[in-house]
Amino acid sequence: MESLWRHCFLGVTRGEPGRTGFTGDCREKRVHSYWCMIMLQISHNVVIPDEELQITAIRAQGAGGQHVNKVASAVHLRFDIRSSCLPDFYKKRLLRLQDHRLTKSGQIIIKAQRYRSFEKNRADALLRLQSLIRDAAVVSAKRKATRPSMSARQKRREKKSQRGRIKKLRGKVDH
Repeated sequence: MESLWRHCFLGVTRGEPGRTGFTGDCREKRVHSYWCMIMLQISHNVVIPDEELQITAIRAQGAGGQHVNKVASAVHLRFDIRSSCLPDFYKKRLLRLQDHRLTKSGQIIIKAQRYRSFEKNRADALLRLQSLIRDAAVVSAKRKATRPSMSARQKRREKKSQRGRIKKLRGKVDH
């Protein structure tokens, strides 16, 4: 889990002391001693600021008993591609994705509920968004059409005829 935090929060800056922050429970807000603003690092030149990410705490689904029923530890992360500060190359590639997390309006919605704590689920959601954007930016190399050489074709034909002879020997034996 430690590596998850390291990969996710590459750019962290401190905000004003005493700023109200969300603790994960829907009913209460607490005043923290400091407030962190996360900047999600995509590449050396591309960074997504915290203002463009909408993170909401929700109650997790599934088994877990009283903890699941009382605490909003799951995370809904929304990221609007069209209104983001991403370069056009990233926007076009992301909007072309055939992914169930991408809505018709151009928003990416990621639900993270793997862990029991809000902070770990938040880090998991940010890491998944980061990997989705990085994977969309990868340009695959174009395939060069090549033809097999004459000797390769000849070897293939010889192997096929040898295999045919072996299969022919498997037939019924005449006495």
